Amino acid sequence: MPQVLRLAALALVLLAGCATRDDGRVLGLITPYRVEVVQGNVVTAEMARAVRPGMSRTQVREILGSPLLTDPFHADRWDYVFAIRRAGTEPQTRRVTAHFDGDRLVRLDTDELPTEEAFVASIDNFRKPRSVPVLQLTEEQMRNLPAPRPAESAAPTAAAEPPMREYPPLEPVAR
Repeated sequence: MPQVLRLAALALVLLAGCATRDDGRVLGLITPYRVEVVQGNVVTAEMARAVRPGMSRTQVREILGSPLLTDPFHADRWDYVFAIRRAGTEPQTRRVTAHFDGDRLVRLDTDELPTEEAFVASIDNFRKPRSVPVLQLTEEQMRNLPAPRPAESAAPTAAAEPPMREYPPLEPVAR
């Protein structure tokens, strides 16, 4: 009888190990590692606004980066595709297509592009809100700063010059 109880307990533990929650946690305690998949070029709304019709291919490449897809059958089209799958965030996919006439940009077709700040917020999977330190002085702190000292004269003084040093010779001196 004890052998049957042991086997039943073992089966129960093994079956419980297979139970996962919606957030991927096993038994609510362990979160398995999930590979973060990032493919393509991140193109933000600010980057797309910087691109103007009439720009050369080189100028477009400097702003948007190298295209993910360049099709030899469609030489006047560059495709920028971005996809990210990150644990704790929604998967994202975006497309941007640049159409050229020769070396000049004709138009830029885009999906709805987030601003840089919105993009970073969308992939941030920290559960707790993080506080950002304030790196700017308040008006009161600015008033309490010591007054700047006047610049000293640029003319060197004799007391400011370091004394000349004498070093022993590197090779023995012939006598």
